[in-house]
Amino acid sequence: MSGVVIVNTTPYEGQKPGTSGLRKKVKVFLQENYTENFIQSILDANKDAIVGSTLVVGGDGRYLLKEVVDKIIKISAGNGVAKLLVGQNGILSTPAVSCIIRKYKTLGGIVLTASHNPGGIDNDFGIKFNCSNGGPAPDATTNDIYKLTTTIKQYKIANNITCPIDKIGVHTFNVEDRQFTVEVIDSVQDYVDYMKEIFDFPKIKSLLQGSAQGKPFNVLIDSMNGVTGPYVKRVFVDELGASEKNVRRVVPLEDFGGAHPDPNLTYAADLVEAVKNGDYDFGAAFDGDGDRNMIIGRGAFFVTPSDSLAVLANHLDCIPYFKSTGVRGFARSMPTAAAVDRVAAAVGKEIFEVPTGWKYFGNLMDAGRLSLCGEESFGTGSDHVREKDGMWAALAWLSVIANTAQSVEQILMDHWAKFGRNYFTRYDYEECASDPCNEMMQVLERRITEAGFVGSSHSAAGKTYVVKLADNFSYMDPIDQSVSMKQGLRIIFEDGSRIVLRLSGTGSSGATVRLYIDSYEATDVQGDAQVMLRPLIEVALQISQLQKYTGRDAPTVIT
Repeated sequence: MSGVVIVNTTPYEGQKPGTSGLRKKVKVFLQENYTENFIQSILDANKDAIVGSTLVVGGDGRYLLKEVVDKIIKISAGNGVAKLLVGQNGILSTPAVSCIIRKYKTLGGIVLTASHNPGGIDNDFGIKFNCSNGGPAPDATTNDIYKLTTTIKQYKIANNITCPIDKIGVHTFNVEDRQFTVEVIDSVQDYVDYMKEIFDFPKIKSLLQGSAQGKPFNVLIDSMNGVTGPYVKRVFVDELGASEKNVRRVVPLEDFGGAHPDPNLTYAADLVEAVKNGDYDFGAAFDGDGDRNMIIGRGAFFVTPSDSLAVLANHLDCIPYFKSTGVRGFARSMPTAAAVDRVAAAVGKEIFEVPTGWKYFGNLMDAGRLSLCGEESFGTGSDHVREKDGMWAALAWLSVIANTAQSVEQILMDHWAKFGRNYFTRYDYEECASDPCNEMMQVLERRITEAGFVGSSHSAAGKTYVVKLADNFSYMDPIDQSVSMKQGLRIIFEDGSRIVLRLSGTGSSGATVRLYIDSYEATDVQGDAQVMLRPLIEVALQISQLQKYTGRDAPTVIT
């Protein structure tokens, strides 16, 4: 029988979860009791239900994963948890965690990931809690967790439990006359089974193998050495009959092979080059934990996440899942361009604009008012789970292609011809000094909310924009009436163009400033986004004085 030890501890400052969990440098998590404090606080935030409960545990394979899984097993045993479902080798993609929580109706899950942030001993780690609906914990829960971290005095741990997680199987322990079970599960199986229910796999397989149109549809799927590698191999190679040459970087590595596992034009540039210079009809990349995606077509034709969401919204009838569930509403994060809004208006569906953070979609889904949603930060998903889902997005696109028999580029051209085009770009200024960036946001908010700013004119490169609305975005959840304040500064002009500025909540150090620019064109839809948006970008830099406060002449990443 295993005994429980009570360990005295003291709080650490700064254990406040961001947009999706606690993210810090690995060396921060390695401090004595730092990780234990946060795990105990998660369990204490669920203290009324934790004894006898089942939790899902897994993560993206990054450095420190297995050590933290071991701590979670021991602390869970010490706190009366009845059962853990742990991915083999600790591997579970974020959407797979959501799928498993929902399938087995568990209390929730602990996800070990810093998402798209770099991995390795000198880089990032993260821990977040997902609730029983499978989605990220709402603000009320993360606030509870944070408050508990500020007063924690002890944690409970069953130190002498040793549980191997490298092989699938069930391990049972007696912890002070309570049975404690750790079931090590196939990391991929439940998720793949679900994808086969959602999509018409035979139709996608026919597309990839060329039996439908005579010529194989050649794909290149890049896991960026993140968690999706095993999922990509099982789905694309084993189930859909693609070749090993159609997949790349499918072995999860603790440091992601030195790559920054963020699927965008900057950090997935080698995929872009491979598709551009090779005989590929379609490319997709996923981030470290598998919830983000980038879609490109032949010649590396880039699909913005805003356009991707709108195209899928207009083609949901290509996916069997929606034929059975019906299509409810659509939603996007506030910084995401309004392309999907036009589809919603055309098909008569509700459209919601929410703050950045996937947790804001969950209530709408649980209330039966939301089917499809997305964020400009390369997140797309539906109500099949309560997380964004990169693999799902790629399979959804392949479903549209299989049903329309059109290329990625032609699908976009037809979409823009019908709905017009929201030109969109995002400038990221990463790891800036926090104090000047906070000052910038305060100065800018004062400026845009003072009398006279609405109605003012701003000019650059021969174009003039007149301010129609300016505020710090706030959101009232239509389901539970909870209010989220200060979600990003936005300036909306009379022609519908927008400037949005916010500090990211997903970094692990310093401040990441995100500048979003978008502008709608009804007929001039085939221009270069950076050229079309240049006047508005210059106006944004003038108004925000962003270069002065960040000390940067250029962004780290342009999307």
